[in-house]
Amino acid sequence: MRRKIIAGNWKMYLTHSEAVSMIREFKELMRGVKTDYEIVICPPFTSLYFVGEELKGTEFKLGAQNLFYESEGAYTGEISPKMLTALGCSYVIIGHSERRKYFYETDDVILKKVKAAIEAGLTPILCVGENLEDRNKGIEKDVVRKQFEAVFGGLGGKDFDKIVIAYEPVWAIGTGVNATPEQAQEMHGFLRDLFKEMFGSDNVTIIYGGSVKPDNIHALTSMPDVDGALVGGASIKAKSFFEIIMNASKEGN
Repeated sequence: MRRKIIAGNWKMYLTHSEAVSMIREFKELMRGVKTDYEIVICPPFTSLYFVGEELKGTEFKLGAQNLFYESEGAYTGEISPKMLTALGCSYVIIGHSERRKYFYETDDVILKKVKAAIEAGLTPILCVGENLEDRNKGIEKDVVRKQFEAVFGGLGGKDFDKIVIAYEPVWAIGTGVNATPEQAQEMHGFLRDLFKEMFGSDNVTIIYGGSVKPDNIHALTSMPDVDGALVGGASIKAKSFFEIIMNASKEGN
């Protein structure tokens, strides 16, 4: 059975004290609330310990936004997988479009990070997606297929079932313009078909990321192949993140 996940990617927002305040407010809003979704919080590195302490005793999971592919060494400024697991992380976002764009992460580097995460016991949230130029050229599926095959083909048939896929159309990230539910469904269905073609199973969790808000989440998660969301800016405010979870959980999903 496919997991249903809503993950909050806080990006480079909130100091550790602001993060604690946000989580305390969020926990109060969620008190007594039942949802079918696994909730994952991915704060900046500086807040991981503090948020992790606040999440102890709850059902919410802690995730990181990135990692390095070596377990230790002379890699100034990097964070290893075992450092993340020591803080209680169970998820890590890998290959986010902002990492690909601003930090020039290649498919080869992303594959190394996915392997390192799995080896450390972390669940990678692997991000794939096309930019606006790709979509305007009609090559969005070719781009996404290349990103997909670079990782899943590089695993050599191992550990493929330990990865969550996040489809994030780059043109919808931070722009306020989300893919329509039909556009999301088309690409999610395409990714699920790729997974089945490669592994003989379609049992993979695929979540959507790109300007997710309380007022569009239900239409997105109502699509048959959309298993949740990777939420950006709307996840750093307790009330909007809570509303996203509530609206995603509406009857009919």
